[in-house]
Amino acid sequence: MRDRRVLTDAELRDRLSAASEKRQFEIVLALVREEIAQILGARSPEDIAEQASFRSLGVYREKRQQLISNLTERSGVRLPSTALFDYPNPSALARHVRSRIVGDVADVSPAATGATEDGDDPRDADDPIAIVGLACRYPGGVSSPDELWDVVANGRNTISDFPTDRGWDLENMFHPDPAHTGTSYGRKGGFLHDAADFDAEFFGMSPREALAVDPQQRLLLETSWEAIETAGINPLELRSTPTGVYLGVIYNDYASRLSTFPGELEGYLLNGSRQSVASGRVAYVLGLEGPAVSMDTACSSSLVAIHQASAALRRGECSMALAGGVAVMSTPGLFVEFSRQRGMAVDGRCKAFADAADGAGFGEGVGVLLLERLSDARARGHRVLAVVRGSAVNQDGASNGLTAPNGPSQERVIRQALANARLTTADVDAVEAHGTGTTLGDPIEAHALLATYGQGREDGQPLWLGSLKSNIGHTQSAAGVGGVIKMVMALNQEVLPRTLYVDQPSSHVDWDAGAVELLTEPVAWPRGERARRAGVSSFGVSGTNAHVIIEEAPAEESVGGGVVPVVVSSGVVPWVVSGRSAGALAGQAGRLLEHVRAAQADGDDVDAVGVGRALVGSRAVFEHRAVVLGSDVGELTAGLEGLVRGEVAVGVGGGVVGRVW
Repeated sequence: MRDRRVLTDAELRDRLSAASEKRQFEIVLALVREEIAQILGARSPEDIAEQASFRSLGVYREKRQQLISNLTERSGVRLPSTALFDYPNPSALARHVRSRIVGDVADVSPAATGATEDGDDPRDADDPIAIVGLACRYPGGVSSPDELWDVVANGRNTISDFPTDRGWDLENMFHPDPAHTGTSYGRKGGFLHDAADFDAEFFGMSPREALAVDPQQRLLLETSWEAIETAGINPLELRSTPTGVYLGVIYNDYASRLSTFPGELEGYLLNGSRQSVASGRVAYVLGLEGPAVSMDTACSSSLVAIHQASAALRRGECSMALAGGVAVMSTPGLFVEFSRQRGMAVDGRCKAFADAADGAGFGEGVGVLLLERLSDARARGHRVLAVVRGSAVNQDGASNGLTAPNGPSQERVIRQALANARLTTADVDAVEAHGTGTTLGDPIEAHALLATYGQGREDGQPLWLGSLKSNIGHTQSAAGVGGVIKMVMALNQEVLPRTLYVDQPSSHVDWDAGAVELLTEPVAWPRGERARRAGVSSFGVSGTNAHVIIEEAPAEESVGGGVVPVVVSSGVVPWVVSGRSAGALAGQAGRLLEHVRAAQADGDDVDAVGVGRALVGSRAVFEHRAVVLGSDVGELTAGLEGLVRGEVAVGVGGGVVGRVW
């Protein structure tokens, strides 16, 4: 028996008729949470997280039908047996029940259609696509775009030995003879040695499910979340929005490693390693309702994903889009295959466009961009890091071999991207090349660049040519997006970093055929009167070519929205940090502390109020919370140090909010 009087459906309708829309939702949500709490035996309806899926709450089978029956009785709304699948969390179900009671038509918000509140539709086929968020993982322990920039700016090589935690038969896998079957003559590459690390609880997965899920899917979850946060957006606020997901994924070999595992993984393995599920899982976990597309065009996959996402944004198919790619090799099959083809560098290093080039060095990585139309980014007050000015995709067709690159096709895709961007070759300053260090592919690509970007340029203004692969290896379906991130950072840092190992340019290239110069040393790239631009190329072994033109962010304009006020009293600033557990809270405090110290080490001023505003306005807030108070950065960092050590310090308060079922 309930310990308080239950409203009849008629009384509920009367209460809703006299309430605002917001209050109507709150009333119905309270009803839904009350019924769930009773069925689950929870202490209080407030213990029921409104965005938690019914599955994660434990509302299964009989409990599901009981909840539907109780809500039908109490609301007077006849709910079908599938209601909890159509509206999979308390918030969504409450909105549906409210709309059924008050007779609302289907809600189509301006954000869903791309229209402004006054009814105008700002979509324009020529609207550039803004890059507003970035996230990545690359070899060498790189876990952010800033760390990737540190690698290239300092000319670091991140190639390493084969990983030891993947069950590879390292003792018998190596053989120096390229013709020896079943072996690799190389034993180095660019690896994500921490690819197995994953906070399953944060993303609502059980340990058993997480083990069955390909590390590629896990990395995409992490970097998608981070890309949204770097845009100054709380990821939870994109739930139920028409945000698209376009991801390049080429490997699905993880499940083969688990074939000998106990039967408790059965039921998770298929979706855990399917390429098609990679984008769908991101959309599911984040609650995104735009198109979700996984694609495999081999090495060009992530640039094709960016091209497709940009086109979808221009067509109004989504309001924002996550785009990028991932590659993690769960088995060593690639090294065996390329050993037979003699296409792999013995030392694992890509010597792009160098006379010493002796094959590709393969690597792993993941990179994700958050994209939106430039007009929308300005209207919403989002910081624009750079814009996708134009892009194009084509195919080699009947070339000299299925996997052989084709120069004329590469020229065509470059010219088409320039045409789409309404630019000339001289309008682009640099190209981040495909440049894998092969004796065939590099000369073909170089001659295509000489025939396009190398023409029509003024004296003293060559096209500068470089390749990230010289630092981290060929990261395959994460390579193109890595090149984009590198060039976005180069625009911000105003310098083009050097490419490694080009002691002598390739003698197989006629470098006098056009104005193209290799980045053998860093070159200053300062802001000027005209916008700076860079092309990024990716050419798949499938024959699918992609070229994207990145442009520096336009001058900022006065925009509204997107600012969450932080109340500052008597010079005291609050920094709010949170996590799903006490350990996660300490980890967040530690990362914030590292970020502040790194900025100070670089000589940058830390805006304490700006940091506080960002922590409140662009971060999801979880159950374990702490507030650090201070009148200056020194006091605030001292409070963070106490949080990291688990100590109670002056100016620090915290606790746990509610329970998550």
